[in-house]
Amino acid sequence: MSRSWEGGSTRAWRRTRALVLVRDGYLCQLRLPGVCTTTATHVHHTAGRSVTGDDPAYLVASCAPCNLKLGDPTKLADRPNKAVTKW
Repeated sequence: MSRSWEGGSTRAWRRTRALVLVRDGYLCQLRLPGVCTTTATHVHHTAGRSVTGDDPAYLVASCAPCNLKLGDPTKLADRPNKAVTKW
């Protein structure tokens, strides 16, 4: 579990999560090759919770393996290439 949820989920999050799962038909929207089980039980923040909050426009249903493999989307940003970048 991420540090964001150390205190547990809230009623608002559980309601939003249920809405997203129903909207996406309980089907994984990430569908990562080799790991996807297609049955969504998690909800993935596509742009990072710290950036968008729990706005359903930035949430997609996902299976547990896909959600856990991707992790925090804010950590996927490309890092500067030290060979070309001179600071």
